Amino acid sequence: MNDLIVTKEKIDEFRNYLRLDEKSENTIEKYMRDIKAFWQHVGTQAVTKELAIAYKENLLSNEYAVRSVNSMIASLNSFFTFAGCEHLKIKTIKEQRQIFCSEDKELTKGEYNRLLNAAESKGNKRLNLILQTICGTGIRVSELKFITVEAVKKGEAFVFCKGKRRSVFIVKALQKKLLRFATEQKIELGCIFITRTGKPLDRTNIWRDMKNLCKDANVNPDKVFPHNLRHLFARVFYGIEKDIAKLADILGHSSINTTRIYIISTGTEHRQRMENMRLVV
Repeated sequence: MNDLIVTKEKIDEFRNYLRLDEKSENTIEKYMRDIKAFWQHVGTQAVTKELAIAYKENLLSNEYAVRSVNSMIASLNSFFTFAGCEHLKIKTIKEQRQIFCSEDKELTKGEYNRLLNAAESKGNKRLNLILQTICGTGIRVSELKFITVEAVKKGEAFVFCKGKRRSVFIVKALQKKLLRFATEQKIELGCIFITRTGKPLDRTNIWRDMKNLCKDANVNPDKVFPHNLRHLFARVFYGIEKDIAKLADILGHSSINTTRIYIISTGTEHRQRMENMRLVV
């Protein structure tokens, strides 16, 4: 069995390996964060299976969510495979499927509308339209660059992400708003949401601008981040269609199990149904 010592050179080689495997830049950066955290933990000592298991237990003792720990383990196992050290791979943590989400994490439609109003009252039309574009199409914030003038005119954007290409429809109401905005900003071709230098907006700036709306909108900042708009789209769509397979296609998910996470609601409606059963007399 090969001994593995984590080094900067080995991590750089792993980065190149991921690029050749056509992983997205966001995925690569996530893997890099996870491997560097592991490197900081183990230092220069040779990695053993016992050491890897101890690292997993350390993550749990630091109260990381099980899903986060499993995501880090997936990064580690990929690194071990790359290094030719399959014997070091560790098991993920089994967890019963979550059926409820916390109410302090779920963004409601009312809160979404308050965020839109806050953006409008601040005179930030671009941010208002970014929120409506993500929530009105279900795209990822990293996919905003595919919302171009050409795509909006057609009412359909072709998004390429995680090695997959999918079609995203742009409803007429959003189409009109985006084209009017592009005209006002004198954007004739290409990406609509751009910086002053013409580059697509960075997700970090969008995240920060969204957080700045929270006080005026009276919305818990813990609920306000771009991906939660995608979750809201998923819940509203599923509430109307009740077709999880179609929703998975729209969101660009390879697995329906991923889509299930998006449509989890709070326990309030389930509690009400149980109350209505009147089985306790």
